[in-house]
Amino acid sequence: MKSPFFFVLLLFLNIAAMAANNNNEDDQKTWCVAKASAEESVLMANIDYACSQPGVDCATVLRKGCPCFTPDTLLSHASLAMNLYYQSTGRNQWNCYFANSGLIVITDPSYGSCIYQ
Repeated sequence: MKSPFFFVLLLFLNIAAMAANNNNEDDQKTWCVAKASAEESVLMANIDYACSQPGVDCATVLRKGCPCFTPDTLLSHASLAMNLYYQSTGRNQWNCYFANSGLIVITDPSYGSCIYQ
């Protein structure tokens, strides 16, 4: 017959493994970008909404001359604004919904000197 200590040890090891697995998932960096299929009116609404929220500073990222201003497209600017909002609100799945026009990605969308937060 196995001792109660053995079962407690197994339980502890199982809980520790689950906690380590959850921590690895939480540490994975994610970004929110606009779907290429999104309507222009939706993308514009996303920019307006995201940039009007507290803690989201679109002006320093989307201003002409800034590294992320180019390409000067609605899709690119919406992705930047949506990601700023997503990052500032805790990277929750629902913070990238944007009327089903947002997409959470695990590949860093940064390019050149434009660094996504």
